[in-house]
Amino acid sequence: MRVLCVCLGNICRSPTAEAVLRKMAPGLSLDSAGTSGWHIGDPPYAPAIEAAARRGYDLTPLRARAFQTEDFERFDLILAMDAQNLRDIEKLRPAGSTTTVRLFLDYTDNNRGQDVPDPYYTRDFDGALDLVEQAAAGLLRSLDLY
Repeated sequence: MRVLCVCLGNICRSPTAEAVLRKMAPGLSLDSAGTSGWHIGDPPYAPAIEAAARRGYDLTPLRARAFQTEDFERFDLILAMDAQNLRDIEKLRPAGSTTTVRLFLDYTDNNRGQDVPDPYYTRDFDGALDLVEQAAAGLLRSLDLY
């Protein structure tokens, strides 16, 4: 299965989700992207790298890229970190595309329909990681991989 994690800038939430899923399910084909082009080519945000590293996740090889219409063809599942990114992704959906796009937290028991708060603004990198780990475990359970 090919899974794409998407947030706004691709420097905090989506690279964190990619790294968490990569460690939990090395057999998945994973990538991350942002709906904005602000940080293309940049590494993840340093505080996100540090928070992830404390839990054993390596964000250092990742670089930001922008979400592209072609991602609907490249991936089987697109996971948006918040409702605005979900709307922005759907605006780019090509006619006839059946690729599943969902909120990442829809894979949790207690936070369905909710956003992963952006730690770039909230400064709560550990709280975002908690939610990402919960959603990743839920996603893998739904795929019978966990």
